Amino acid sequence: MSDTIRSGRDSIRWHRQYGPQAPKRGEGAVDFELRDVNGENPVRLWDFRGVKPVVLIFGSFT
Repeated sequence: MSDTIRSGRDSIRWHRQYGPQAPKRGEGAVDFELRDVNGENPVRLWDFRGVKPVVLIFGSFT
């Protein structure tokens, strides 16, 4: 299956395949590590736990 959802049918297939693995309401997010916007320093999601809200945005703005 392509990573691109191009139709309602693709969306249904995606949800059937990955929906059971998705986090459920009230579950905590899994920890992960990324580099900062300069690509230099590692930043972990859990570094912000209890400190401030975190918003993740996925997509392309180009």
